[in-house]
Amino acid sequence: MKLVCDGLDLSEAIMQVNRGVSTKTTNPILEGIKLTADEDYLMLSATDLELSIEKKIRANIKIEGETVVPGRLFSEFIKKLNNEQIELDLNETNVLSVLYTDSCGKIQCLNSEEFPNIKKYDYEDSFEIKQKDLKNIINKSVFAVATNDVRPILKGCLLEIEDDKIKLIALDGYRLALTKSKIKNASKNLSVVVPAKSLKEIASFLEENDNIVKIYLQKNSLMIEIDNVKITTRLLDGEFINYSQIIPSNFTSTVIINKGQLEDAIERASLLSRVDKGNLIKFDIKEKVLQLLGKSEIADINEKITISLKGNDLVIGFNVKYFSDALRTITDEFIKLNFTSIIAPCVITGVDENGSDKSEFLHLILPVRII
Repeated sequence: MKLVCDGLDLSEAIMQVNRGVSTKTTNPILEGIKLTADEDYLMLSATDLELSIEKKIRANIKIEGETVVPGRLFSEFIKKLNNEQIELDLNETNVLSVLYTDSCGKIQCLNSEEFPNIKKYDYEDSFEIKQKDLKNIINKSVFAVATNDVRPILKGCLLEIEDDKIKLIALDGYRLALTKSKIKNASKNLSVVVPAKSLKEIASFLEENDNIVKIYLQKNSLMIEIDNVKITTRLLDGEFINYSQIIPSNFTSTVIINKGQLEDAIERASLLSRVDKGNLIKFDIKEKVLQLLGKSEIADINEKITISLKGNDLVIGFNVKYFSDALRTITDEFIKLNFTSIIAPCVITGVDENGSDKSEFLHLILPVRII
């Protein structure tokens, strides 16, 4: 293998592909980046067996071939050379010479035959969505996935396609996040579970713009191509929880509140939870005021926020982190807090300027028993 390419192109490609390199493995090949020189391009590939990332860059290929470079070392080395024309030359002992200006570095590479095969699928189904919409629904959902291995299916998000709408749902047994968006050209209605880690990586490539991306799906795999970066992830097997049965439909107390004021008050209350690790905040809802109470061994906090209340007064407790995580993803000026009882979940939704429900998102948080 021998080629010449632009150092900046190579550096940017490595930075993108490096996200797919495994960081927790005993197999050195999964810590590598595969380089494939073919025709007039260099393909860089990385995988951790769940997520695969591939990127092509233009190159002057003198001799075709392939190898696997140590990902971290190669990334750090090339990052220092991004203003240079770089020549890569692989010899018969699998040592890669990196030539730049009048200098040269040598890297012992790994056998490319040991690198996992990134399967090429004939995808049966697809849909299209704006980059900013996909980024939005991912960022407003993935925080609520489970982080333990008790129920592996909950380490992913349920992706549902129905006509011209997409839903993304995450839950961990204590909270639920549901977001919606419009899509185009869906081949059919479907439901799959995508690993949260893969969704986070996909979101990191997306821009806040109206450019359309196409997502391809088949039984065990999802693939998306963003600006010449191809990201492929396996899908999770198993039955996702029937989330619609968890969400209450009738409420005895409904509060409309300024989201920013509530978030600021909860952030101040969370300072106490960091001291004694109790993580408990109490909502005392009465007439036109929500009184937010936090307490630790060394300090108390008592915040009062003006609200609009429809229904019964209520005193209820929550894990401060769960509430803070949910509010952090919401951009609406006002939100609606819906309650049924002190042991039933709170449902958070958006409201428009007229106080009517907005359906783009829904958060559900289980209460904590107050002693």
